[in-house]
Amino acid sequence: MFASLKPLPAASLLAATLCALPGAHAQTLDAAGLHKLDTAIQALAPKIVAWRRDIHEHPELSGQEVRTAQLVAEHLRRLGMEVQTGVGGTGVVGTLKGGLPGKVVALRADMDALPMPENTGLPFASKAKSTYLGKEVPVTHSCGHDAHVAMLMGAAEALAGMKATLPGTVKFIFQPAEEGAPVEPEANGKVPSFGAKAMVEAGVLIDVQAIYGLHITANLPSGMAGYRSGPLMAGSDNIHIHVEGKGGHGSSPWSAVDPIVAASQVVLGLQTVVSRQLNISKEPAVITIGQIQGGTRYNIIPDNVEMMGTLRTFDEDMRQDALKRITTTAESIAAASGAKAKVRFGPVAYPVTTNPAALTEASLPALKLAMGGKAMVIPKVSGSEDFSEFQKVVPGFFYFLGAPPKGKDFTKAPPNHSPQFDIDEDQLPVGARSLAALAVDFLQRTK
Repeated sequence: MFASLKPLPAASLLAATLCALPGAHAQTLDAAGLHKLDTAIQALAPKIVAWRRDIHEHPELSGQEVRTAQLVAEHLRRLGMEVQTGVGGTGVVGTLKGGLPGKVVALRADMDALPMPENTGLPFASKAKSTYLGKEVPVTHSCGHDAHVAMLMGAAEALAGMKATLPGTVKFIFQPAEEGAPVEPEANGKVPSFGAKAMVEAGVLIDVQAIYGLHITANLPSGMAGYRSGPLMAGSDNIHIHVEGKGGHGSSPWSAVDPIVAASQVVLGLQTVVSRQLNISKEPAVITIGQIQGGTRYNIIPDNVEMMGTLRTFDEDMRQDALKRITTTAESIAAASGAKAKVRFGPVAYPVTTNPAALTEASLPALKLAMGGKAMVIPKVSGSEDFSEFQKVVPGFFYFLGAPPKGKDFTKAPPNHSPQFDIDEDQLPVGARSLAALAVDFLQRTK
């Protein structure tokens, strides 16, 4: 069902021991500490797999993670932690105070699933349904958040067993609504906070000096950690464009103002924002219109068209420039057709997920040791993550864990958000070990 963790190569253990010697300024996780984690995680491996399967079979949409939160809270309480529930919605925070004084570090996992079907054929595949935007939809963990929760539960139990010698405090943050809760602006126009932002506003990072998180993926080699310093994942902005025309009969378009034609021209014009207006030699950017709604019949010109899309950027100045250019382009093109375009952004607006250079450099030795040396720099990822909201407040390091299903080529395995997405459960203990190792290493580092 799962493979036991492979022992670290002798060279890695030697490196860990050397790093613990006087004069090693950045890395203090030693061979003995890593061996204790290895032993604890290996013993927990069956439980980590069982947790993942249970959560996978009972997925919950963003903001609805009641059962998952209860499972997590009960587990943390059994470990003797201080536990807060209902944080930023359905979020759970467990606090493990070590037996020795020291710093405070946080580890984070996201809990929500997606409104989409599952076609994996797994014996524990989801059959759940829920309500999303007023419609009944299938629900599944096709992004791997079930694995994230299980790995962090495992890391929490392993570290709780080391409580007496732990020099500081570890906060375990189980976050709701990473995928973006379906929220609408309030009467005052303000969009309610959700996910990581809501937890930050609830004060979960007030005493924290650093935070770590990971994302599982089937598109890296098995057991490989993928990371990079600086921008790792794109910032994301939802785009909503309302094109107002004048309805009429399809046989006489000159008596109407056709918003479908105007909207089509807007879609094409928006592509020039990236290809001709942004300096993409600095950072890449993407604009995609993924939804167009307008009209009720083949020979009726409608009054209006609604379009929705996404903007992805890796630089805040470029993002602000792109937002202005999207608005100007849509309004101008629509006006040229005699129509009007109203552009708004949100409610989802995730900052760029950026790993600070100093924290990345300091964390890499422990990450590589925990991964048995399997760590590589990866290209920028145009997907988005609201782990970035935590990074706005404290230094945070985010990385990927490769876990393609057994027998699958990682370059061809179904990606996250695919109905066929699945993982190799052998990598769950590896992820738990890496999270725990990073936390211990941060607490033990003198710099």
